[in-house]
Amino acid sequence: MTDIEPILFPQLEIEGPLVIAGPCSAETREQLLDTARELASNGIKVFRAGIWKPRTKPGGFEGVGSEGLEWMKEVREETGMLLATEVANKNHVEEALKAGIDLLWLGARTSANPFAVQEIADTLAEHKADVTVIVKNPVNPDLELWIGAMQRIYNAGIRRLGAIHRGFSSYGKHLYRNMPEWHIPIELRLRYPWLPIICDPSHIGGKRELIAPLSQQAMDMGFNGLIVESHCNPDCAWSDAAQQITPEILNFILGTLVIRDSKQTTESLTLLRQQIDRIDNDLLEILGKRMGVSREIGRYKREHRMSVVQAGRYNDVMRTRVKLGAEMGMGEEFLRTVLLAIHDESVRQQIEVINDRSKI
Repeated sequence: MTDIEPILFPQLEIEGPLVIAGPCSAETREQLLDTARELASNGIKVFRAGIWKPRTKPGGFEGVGSEGLEWMKEVREETGMLLATEVANKNHVEEALKAGIDLLWLGARTSANPFAVQEIADTLAEHKADVTVIVKNPVNPDLELWIGAMQRIYNAGIRRLGAIHRGFSSYGKHLYRNMPEWHIPIELRLRYPWLPIICDPSHIGGKRELIAPLSQQAMDMGFNGLIVESHCNPDCAWSDAAQQITPEILNFILGTLVIRDSKQTTESLTLLRQQIDRIDNDLLEILGKRMGVSREIGRYKREHRMSVVQAGRYNDVMRTRVKLGAEMGMGEEFLRTVLLAIHDESVRQQIEVINDRSKI
């Protein structure tokens, strides 16, 4: 993939990072046009909307289908914006190409399936498609699978090719909807420094309040742009309402971004901070698991009528953990403060379980 074009849209004059924005789903003609008008007035040049929306479970809104492509064409006619949508099979590709969609992206579930990616690649090759394609990372943290999906699209003759980092799925409750695993797109950049990488803060965060810090994080790491879910009335969105923002808020976020002039290296302060962020996330997850165990202990103590605080156990834990931490180079006072805070929260969790009368 040495002759990939480093600019996804050479026909556009764009200062700074590329921004692709629009609603998670095309819902109605009015919703699509209203959102596009607001985004265009704020200088957004590429409009995104999901036409086909496969969901995790059946029964939810799964997109308006091909009718939405006609609305997308109206967006182009009225605003002059380029158009982007997700494709997951041969039929999607053919209909999108027929509608003149400028950018196709492959979703995380699709990029994890080599059969589906090859079907899309064969269709692009069959139609000798002159289109931009960007590939989201697969749902699981597998860099080789991600690269393999892009190679299949590349082999179909696509040279305006890029990657979308949208985070990786994991089991349980976390700070993020999809864990960033920043080291994976960093490794992708190291292997293919010319490959455009776009960050999807909407799907990484899953909450609109996380879009701004994640966007800045991506810019600090030298990403080439952002793909953000923006809706004229996010709270009433038919899909992924919690992670969508208004065009006005998007414009504010973009206005506050700090864009670095120089390229970052693997030894840079920015990447070291990314390591700290990743470790902090790991700490939070471990603490969450520890509190889960504390709640189980609370249930056991409730059933066996045991007191919550066991002084002997507490003293043993403090003594052994402080000693171990000191051997790792940490201050004893710091360790006592941290361990006491963890112990207090564990006690609170156990008391909450014991006092939950609904479980008795």
